[in-house]
Amino acid sequence: MQKIIKPKPVEPIAGVASVIDGDTIEVHGQRVRFNGIDAPESRQYCDDAKGFEYPCGRRSAEALDGFLAASKPVQCAFVTWDRFGRFVGDCIRADGASVAAWMVEHGQALDWPKYSNGAFAAQQAKAKASKVGLWVGSFQTPWDWRAKHSDDVQAPSTSVFAFGGGNAGCNIKGNISADGERIYHVPGQKYYSVTVINQAEGERWFCSEAEAVVAGWRRSKR
Repeated sequence: MQKIIKPKPVEPIAGVASVIDGDTIEVHGQRVRFNGIDAPESRQYCDDAKGFEYPCGRRSAEALDGFLAASKPVQCAFVTWDRFGRFVGDCIRADGASVAAWMVEHGQALDWPKYSNGAFAAQQAKAKASKVGLWVGSFQTPWDWRAKHSDDVQAPSTSVFAFGGGNAGCNIKGNISADGERIYHVPGQKYYSVTVINQAEGERWFCSEAEAVVAGWRRSKR
């Protein structure tokens, strides 16, 4: 008779999170994928109410970063491991607010019935009725977008977005604006905390302002 080996129980993870994208964070070096929801991919664009494209993947990540920053640390209870080796979990902020529920209710992610069994259907219905986030315009579901861009989507093991980090001492954010202008932000400036570094698009971290200038970036005016 074959012996059944049960997986070892995994302890919850708690700590200050770094946002990878709208449905994935990193805590103490471990990637954590939110259970039951799916957010726009890092490179995904959606249409706003007027039919203009905007980077909905970036907006989702920014919204998550702001939400988590308001009540630290985050704690995630283990559900399973995914095929990329990520810890899939149910996460709450320090104040007890469900991260996944908030993201869906504010239109920054979708209930993913394949894994949620409709756990966030009510929040999604509220977001859709209120026309917030993704629901203000039109969009492709993240799972359909991935299916059509399978050659472009990298495994989640590679970070595309990075918030509030960089290497030690290299905390200057080199951002590329929508019109292609290269602008760097230093800690303390108005838009530093909300600036997202998308390394796949050529954005980068700098260790000094001189390094940024030599590379062709200019300092943000605010």
